Amino acid sequence: MSGTNPYNRSADAALPTQKFKVTFEPMGKTVEVDPTALPYADDGLPGSVLDIALGHGVEIDHACGGVCACSTCHVILEKGAESCQEADEDEEDMIDTAPGVELKSRLACQAVPNGKQDLVVRIPGWNRNHAKEAPH
Repeated sequence: MSGTNPYNRSADAALPTQKFKVTFEPMGKTVEVDPTALPYADDGLPGSVLDIALGHGVEIDHACGGVCACSTCHVILEKGAESCQEADEDEEDMIDTAPGVELKSRLACQAVPNGKQDLVVRIPGWNRNHAKEAPH
């Protein structure tokens, strides 16, 4: 499921122009982001933390398909948060509904890093899906 949320404004985010790295914790998986390959997936804003994660096999729950209509993709940007555009009012409203909110909390579907520095993204324990469905 992907698309846009007609009730939200479009996020103002600059895509990266240079390669950078994103480390996903607690699994310790580091991936290199190639801006020429963006978007990697169909969910979330192009170049978002969710897009990068899904494109590199890192699962982050996102019940709404990455359209800023829920808070299931809540993550904490431990390092490099300033390289992402500021959260808009729609994202802040959704973050308010997430458990375990911290100062550096963002929705993975909305946070788009500009590539000027590497990121460390912590996926909260409640957000890691430890079960997988078998193919149908």
